[in-house]
Amino acid sequence: MTVFSPYIIAVIAGWIVAQGAKYLIIAIKERRFDNLRQLYLSGNMPSAHSATVLALSTVIGLRDGVGSGLFGLALLFAAIVMYDAVMVRRSSGEQGAAIQQLIREQKSKVPLPRAAKGHTPLEVIAGAAVGIVIGLVVFLATK
Repeated sequence: MTVFSPYIIAVIAGWIVAQGAKYLIIAIKERRFDNLRQLYLSGNMPSAHSATVLALSTVIGLRDGVGSGLFGLALLFAAIVMYDAVMVRRSSGEQGAAIQQLIREQKSKVPLPRAAKGHTPLEVIAGAAVGIVIGLVVFLATK
């Protein structure tokens, strides 16, 4: 009997690994390691949302079978999350950045709205790859 759920382990590990990788990539690019906000901000490489849902989907597929209804539901959930990251959140982030630029150019006293970043397709693919690897590792470690 497993003390911890491999499904929950996959979700947590997928999120931690992807957010940690995101922090390290930006820290190396900027040559500074004090920007801890990267541990929880959206956007950038790799997509933590994609890593999380694919880690969970991978564990479900390996433990419950790719023919199970639960796996089908997990894949649908993953597809919606990844589509949203690229199409919806990315678009709204670009719109938010444009609004911020307009407010600055007009020297308006309107407070700048927050512009959350979405993901490029490459960031989502990288996150998905991280998630599949994490899912495999969790499956093998909890077999």
